[in-house]
Amino acid sequence: MFGVEEHVLKKLSNANPAGETNRQAPASMSGSVPFYRKHQRGYDRGYRYQSGGRYAAGPGGGGSTRSRGLDWSSQSGLDPLPKRTKPSYLAVDRENQIIGYVVPIFRSSQEFAAGYSDKTRLRDTAAYMESRDMFTSGLEMERSEQISRKEAMRETAQRISFNKTIHEHEEHFKRMNEDSLMHVPEFIIKPRSHTVWEKQSVRLHCTVSGWPDPRVVWYKNNVAIDPLANAGKYKIESKYSVHSLEINRCDFEDTAQYRVSAMNVKGEVSAFASVVVKRFKGEVDEFLPAPRHGPVSEYGITFQTHIVDKFGVSFGREGETMSLGCTVIIYPTLHRYQPEVQWYRDGILLSPSKWNHMHWSGDRATLTLTHLNKEDEGLYTLRVTTKSGSKTYSAYVFVRDADAEVEGAPGAPLDVCCLDANKDYIIVSWKQPAVDGGNSILGYFVDRCEVGTTHWIQCNDTPIKFARFPVTGLVEGRSYTFRVRAVNKSGMSRPSRVSEPVAAMDPADRARMRGTSAPWTGQIIVTEEEPAEGIVPGRPHELQVTEATRNYLVLSWKPPGEKGLEGVMYYVEKCVSGTDSWQRVNTEIPVKSPRFALFDLAEGNSYCFRVRCCNAAGVGEPSDPTEATTVRDKLDTPSAPSKVVPTRNTDTSVVVSWEASLDAKELVGYYIEASIVGSNVWEPCNNKPVNVTRFICHGLMTGEKYVFRVRAVNAAGLSQFSPESEPVEVKAAIGGGIPHASPAPPFGISVLECVRDSMVLAWKQPTFIGGADISGYFVDYREVVDGVAGKWHEANIRAVSERAYRVTDLKENKKYQFQVRAANIAGVGIPSLPSDTFLCEEWTIAVPGPPHDLQLREVRADSMVLLWRPPVYQGRNPVNGFYVDMKEAEAPEEAWRGLNTKATQNTFFKVKNLKEEETYVFRVRAQNQAGVGKTSDISEPVQAATKPGTKEIVVDVDDDGVISLNFECADMTPDSKFVWSKNYEDMDDSSRLTVETKGNKSKVMFKSPGEEDIGIYSCMVTHTDGASSSYAISPDELKRLLEISRDHKFPTIPLKSNLAVEMLEKGKVRFWLQAEQISANAKVDYVFNDNVVAQGEKYKMNFDKNTGVVEMIMESLMPEDEGTFTFQMQDGKATNQSSLVLIGDVFKDLQKESEFQRKEWFRKQGPHFIEYLAYEVTPECCVVLKCKVGNIKKETSALWYKDGREIKADENLGFTEGVLKLEIAQISKKDAGVYEMVLKDDRGKDTSKLNLTDQCFKNLMNEVFNYIANSSTPLKITSTDQGIRLYTFVSYYNDLLPVTWHYKDSAIAFSDRLKSGVVGDQLWLQISEPTEKDMGKYAIEFNINDGRGGLRRTVELSGQGYEDALAEFKRLKAAAIAEKNRARVAGGLPDVVTIQEGKALNLTCNISGDPLPQVTWLKNDRELTSNEHCILRFESGKFASFTITAVSTADTGKYSILVKNKHGTESAEFTLEVTEGMPDLGVTSYWTDAEGNVVFGANTPKDKMKTAVTGMRKESVAAVDKMDDLTEKPEEKEEVTVEKDVGDQIDIDGT
Repeated sequence: MFGVEEHVLKKLSNANPAGETNRQAPASMSGSVPFYRKHQRGYDRGYRYQSGGRYAAGPGGGGSTRSRGLDWSSQSGLDPLPKRTKPSYLAVDRENQIIGYVVPIFRSSQEFAAGYSDKTRLRDTAAYMESRDMFTSGLEMERSEQISRKEAMRETAQRISFNKTIHEHEEHFKRMNEDSLMHVPEFIIKPRSHTVWEKQSVRLHCTVSGWPDPRVVWYKNNVAIDPLANAGKYKIESKYSVHSLEINRCDFEDTAQYRVSAMNVKGEVSAFASVVVKRFKGEVDEFLPAPRHGPVSEYGITFQTHIVDKFGVSFGREGETMSLGCTVIIYPTLHRYQPEVQWYRDGILLSPSKWNHMHWSGDRATLTLTHLNKEDEGLYTLRVTTKSGSKTYSAYVFVRDADAEVEGAPGAPLDVCCLDANKDYIIVSWKQPAVDGGNSILGYFVDRCEVGTTHWIQCNDTPIKFARFPVTGLVEGRSYTFRVRAVNKSGMSRPSRVSEPVAAMDPADRARMRGTSAPWTGQIIVTEEEPAEGIVPGRPHELQVTEATRNYLVLSWKPPGEKGLEGVMYYVEKCVSGTDSWQRVNTEIPVKSPRFALFDLAEGNSYCFRVRCCNAAGVGEPSDPTEATTVRDKLDTPSAPSKVVPTRNTDTSVVVSWEASLDAKELVGYYIEASIVGSNVWEPCNNKPVNVTRFICHGLMTGEKYVFRVRAVNAAGLSQFSPESEPVEVKAAIGGGIPHASPAPPFGISVLECVRDSMVLAWKQPTFIGGADISGYFVDYREVVDGVAGKWHEANIRAVSERAYRVTDLKENKKYQFQVRAANIAGVGIPSLPSDTFLCEEWTIAVPGPPHDLQLREVRADSMVLLWRPPVYQGRNPVNGFYVDMKEAEAPEEAWRGLNTKATQNTFFKVKNLKEEETYVFRVRAQNQAGVGKTSDISEPVQAATKPGTKEIVVDVDDDGVISLNFECADMTPDSKFVWSKNYEDMDDSSRLTVETKGNKSKVMFKSPGEEDIGIYSCMVTHTDGASSSYAISPDELKRLLEISRDHKFPTIPLKSNLAVEMLEKGKVRFWLQAEQISANAKVDYVFNDNVVAQGEKYKMNFDKNTGVVEMIMESLMPEDEGTFTFQMQDGKATNQSSLVLIGDVFKDLQKESEFQRKEWFRKQGPHFIEYLAYEVTPECCVVLKCKVGNIKKETSALWYKDGREIKADENLGFTEGVLKLEIAQISKKDAGVYEMVLKDDRGKDTSKLNLTDQCFKNLMNEVFNYIANSSTPLKITSTDQGIRLYTFVSYYNDLLPVTWHYKDSAIAFSDRLKSGVVGDQLWLQISEPTEKDMGKYAIEFNINDGRGGLRRTVELSGQGYEDALAEFKRLKAAAIAEKNRARVAGGLPDVVTIQEGKALNLTCNISGDPLPQVTWLKNDRELTSNEHCILRFESGKFASFTITAVSTADTGKYSILVKNKHGTESAEFTLEVTEGMPDLGVTSYWTDAEGNVVFGANTPKDKMKTAVTGMRKESVAAVDKMDDLTEKPEEKEEVTVEKDVGDQIDIDGT
C-alpha cells in the first residue's frame, strides 16, 4: 500500500519538479519535447495523475513531496477535505477508469468519523506530541506510536477491503446482467454554444449516460483536441458523467464548431456547440482582412490576380515544421473582398487539420505543416480564385527521414490507411519506405490505439513483409488509429504517422447510422430489426476470397436475403483441397460481419472454404464452397523498371524518365535514387512513391555528374533496381552549351480509322527536332461547319509518344480538322498546319485500312530497307500480309510497280537492285481475306546513294569466343544514341544479349548463342542523317559462328577416354585417362575435392607422355576418400579436365569391391574355395552339397558344420579332384539350416556357408518337388470295395510335396466320400460309392513354386472305363460284405490248457457274425452237449463259454468250437491236459479278452501269475476253483491282463 502512494507522489514530482504552476508545467514540457513524441508511451503518465487522479494538484499546486504521504499544508495548494466528506481510495486515470487503490496518510478512525480538516489534524497532532514528550519516556512514545499506526493501518485496510468487496459485487452484478444494462450513450444535457470576448475563457459541458461507461472525445472542426499538444490551452474533465472542455484565453482562431463524441460498444453519439470569439473595436490585427460592413458590389469588375514572393522547392525533415507562403496581389483592391484560397497536394484539396494550418491575411496565403512526415511530400499548389478566374502556383516539397533512433534502422513507413473495416477486423495498408538503412527490411509491425487513449498495442508478433495486414481482436463500435514500424537486422524504425480514426463496424451498420456525425467516427446508433425467432437462417451466397497472401486470407460473402435475420452470425469452415474433411475455423465465437480473415494456414497448401449462418434457432446449411485457393502471395513484386534516361533541367535538378515495370499489378509508384559518379553512395530523390514515369530530382550539386536508378513498389514489396542510367552533368539545359530548341511542326496528317465518335490520326515526324529527342505530341481538333472552322480544343492532356492517336468524343457525321505539336525538353513546338477536313463517319469497308508511319533505313547505292506499321483498321478480317510498291520520284502514277508478288507477313522489306543516284518513293498496301486495302501515304523521296563514311555492322568473335555485332558511326552528336533491334523490333530480352556502347562504337554480345538468336539485327543512330545498318544471322551463319567461337576459345586437349576407375590386384584402385595427343611440356594436376594431391604413400602417379596415359593408383579406399577426383591437364593454352564423382552408393560399392579384392588376395594365399558351397538335386531326389577348393595340401583339413555344430561326413575328402560333397538323402524339414565348410591348415583358413533356411530351403525343395513330379506315372483307375481309386506312382515321396487333386479343372473339396492319401510311393484319390455325377476329367497337380508352374497328370473317368470300374467296385463290395458278416471266433482259445484234477475250468471266447451263427462244441471231433459236468453257454449272441465243474482225467482230450452261418464257417480248438497234485488253497481265475490279453482273477497268488505265453493268436482263459466260488463270491475275483500269442503254453500250478 505504501508503494501506490509513493508511485503517485513520484509522478507528481516528475510532472512539476521545479514547483511551477500547472499552467507553466506543460508549456515548458512542450518546448523541450518534440510534438510527435508527446504521443509515445509513458509521456503523459504524469499528466494523467495531475488531471484525472484524485490526488491531482490544483491550478496553483506545487510538486514537492515527502517520503510518505502528501503535503496537505496550505502552501501545497491542495484543497482541504470538507467536513463529513468521505475521501475516495480509488486511483483513476484521465478517463475515470479505476486503476487501483491508494492508501492515504494514516489517521485514526475518530478523525475520519469527525471529518477533521488538515489544519485541525496537524494542530491536534502537534499538541499531542508536545504533551507526550512531557509525560512519557521515549520508549513508551515509540511503543504507543507503533500501536497507533498498526490500529490505523488495520482499520484502513478493513475499510478498503470492504469498499473493494462492494465494488466487485457491483461489477459482478453488472456483468451478470450486461444485456439488460447495456445501452447506447445518450446526452442528458447537451453543450451550449457561446459567444465570448477575446482573451476570456469559455467552458463547454455536457452530461452523458450509457452503459458501459462511454468514452468521451472533444473535437474542433472535426479534429480531435489533444490537451498535451496545446499545453495550457485546453482542459478536459470528466466527473460523474459530467464532461467539460475549458478553453483558456480565447483568441480569434478559437472561433469554430466544437463537437463532443460519446462512444461505447453499443454505439456512438455526438453533440455540437459553436464558440464565437469577438474583439473590441480597435483591437483588430492589421494582418486580418477588414470586416465586411455590408455587401461588396463585384458586378462589372474584372479582377487581375498575381502571385508573387513565391515559395520554391523546399526540403524538410520529419518532425520539423514548415511554412509555405505566397503574396497574392488582386487588382483592383477591394477591402471587403476576400478571394477563395485553396491549397492542394498532388492535386488533392487540403483541409485544415492538426497537420495542416492555413492562414489568409488579406494579401498573403500561408500553409503551415506543423509536423512534417513523408506523407507531406509532394507537389503543393496554391489556387486563388476570383469571379474573373483563378491563378495557381506549384512547387515541390521534399521530406527526408528523421535520424533513426538506432543506427542502421530503416525509415518509417508512410501513408497508413484502412482499406476495409468491419466488426471483426480492419485491413491496414501502408507504403514501404525508400530508405532501408543499408539492410533489407525484414518486415513491419502494426500498432493500434483506441481513440481517446494513448496506449499503443502491437498487433502482430512476427514482422510481416506484405504491406497489408488485417487487424483483429477489436471491440465492436469503438474507433481506432493505427501506425506501422519497419524493422531490419539493425533495429526498429520510428513509427509512421498515425492513420485517420476508423470504427470497428460493418459498412451496412455505418450506412444505417442516424444523426449528425463526423467523418468516419461520427455518431453511431445501432438499429437492428427484431430477429425472427425460430427461423434457422439460410445459406450465405457469393462467397469469395478477396485477399490472399502467405500470411492470411480474407473471405467475404453476402448474408441470406431473408427479412428479420439481421441478428445472424457466421461460422467459417475450411478443408484441404482434394479431401472432404471440413474443419470449423472459428470454433469459439461466431463471426458477426460477412467478412473474415484467416491466419495460420500452411503456406503452399490449397484450401476450400464455406460459411454457415447461425442464430438462436440453430445453424443453417453451408454455402457453396470456394474454388481451391493456394496459400501464397498472389501479388508478386513488380519487375524492375528499365531504360532510365536523365535529362538536364536546371543547375540543381535533373529530369529522370524511365520505362514502366512490365505487367506490374497494383503498382504503388516508384522510388528514384541518385549517386555521384564514382562515389557508390546512393541517396533517395523522393521519399514518397511517385506514380509517373518522369520525375524532376532536385537538390543536386551543380557541375557534378550523377547516375540514377529506379525501382518500383507495390504491396508485395520493392522491385530490383533498374540498370543505372548514363551519367549526366548537372547544369542548366538551355544555355548550357548545347543549342536546344523546340521541334518543328509535324506534317502529313492522315486518318487511319474512323468510327462513330472517334478517329485515329497519324502524322510524320518533324524534319527538325530541336537537337533533343521528341518526348511526345499534342493533338488539337476543331469542328468545321459549312466550311467555317471553330475553336481549337485539346485532344490529349498528356503527351503521346507514338505518331498515332485516337481522338475521342467526336460527333458522328461532323467534319473536323486537326493539328499536331511536337515537344522536347526545350518546350512545345509550334502546331502543324491544319489537316484536311475529315468526315467523322464509321468505316464499313471489308478491306483493311492503310498502313502508316513509313520509314526508310540503311540507304545504300543499290538497296534500302522500308519499315511501316500495320493499319489500325483491320477490316472484316485480320490482316494477313502486305504488298510494297515503288516508283521513281519523278515518274508518273502509272510507273508504280509491285516489289513482291506474294504478300509478306513482316512489317519491313529490303528493296534491292536499285539504280545508284536515283530517287525513289514507296507505298504499302495491306491485305486480308476480303482483299487488298487502301494504300498508305507515299514515303518521303529517298536517293539511292551510299553516304561517305557509312559503316556496316561487323561480326566478330574475340579470344574468349564471344560473338558480337559491332557498329561504328563517325557522324554522332552529343545527343546521339545507338538503338539496336531484332527483326526491326525493340530488343527487350536482356537475358540473351548485352549491349555495350563506348564513344562512337556500340556492340551487341551474345551470352549463349542458340536458335532463338536467329534473325536480322539492325542498329540505328539517332540525331544523325540516317546512319543505320543490319546483319542477318541465318541458321547456317549461326552454325559457322559457333564453330569459330569454339576455335577462338582456349583449345581443349582431346581425350581418347575420360577419367575412369578400375580395380587392380590386392584391391588397389586405379584412376586413369588417355589423351589423344600431348606434348612434352604438358602437366597434370591431380585434384581431390578441390584440393591438389601429390605423390606419396597413399597416391602413386604416373604420366606417360608418349601414350598420353595419366594414372593415379591408391592402395585402398577409406571413408574419407569419398568425393570428386579430377585430372586437370594443361598443354600450353590448351586445357582439359575430366572428373569422376564417387559419392553415395557408388563410392560404397567401389570401396566394398576394393576391400573384397584385398581380402580375396590374402584368402587365396592359403587353402581356399574356388567355387563356394552350393547344392544340386540328383534325379534320385538326393541333395548334394558340394564346393570346389584349391591350393590344398596333405595337412589341410575340411570340416562340415550345420547350424554351428560339426557333422560327420565321408572322411575321404577327394582333395585330388578338388571337389568336396555332402549328400542328404530323403531331405525333410529337419535338414533345413545353415551349412558351413571350413578349410584350414598352417597357412590360413577359409570358410564357405550355404544358407538353406526360409526362402533358400523353399527353392531347394522346389527343385526336389520338380524331380518328384517329373517321375510321376500317368493317372490310372482301379476299384476297391469302397469305391473307385485314381492313383499315380512317384520315384520318391516327400511329406512336403504340395499336391492338389482337380475335378473338371476345379480343386476338389475333400469329404467323407472323397478322400486322398499316400501309401508308400503311391498317391491316390478314393471316390466312395461312385455315381454318374462323379464321371468326368480328374487331374493331380504338383504345385511347384519355381516360377515355371506345376505339373499336371490327368485321366478321364467316363464311358467304358467308368462302367468297368463301377462293376468291379460292386463285386468287391459284395465280397467285402460277405467277408465282414461270416461267422467268426473273434476271441481265440489257447492251444493247450494244463489243469490239476479237481479244479474247475471256464473258457470264454467272442463270437461274431451276421446272421447270428450256430455254436457247436466238439471233443475229439464229437459234438458235446451241455450237462452238469460240462456246461456250454452262448450268451447275448457274443460270448460262448465252456465250463467243467470238476476236472478229472477223463476230461483230457482235444476240444474245439465250430461257428457257422450262411456266409461261412470258422473253428477254434484247444487241448486239455489234467494232472494230479495237491489241492490249491487259492482260486486261480484267468481268461483272454478280445485282444488276446490274459486276465487273472483278483485272488490269484502272485506266483500263479507267472505263465508262459506263446502262439500266433490272442485268446482268453478263465479258471476258477469251483463253480460255487464263481457264482457265490464274485467280489473275490481279481483280474490281471497279460498279452500272449496263440500257441503259447500256459502252465498252472494245480495246488
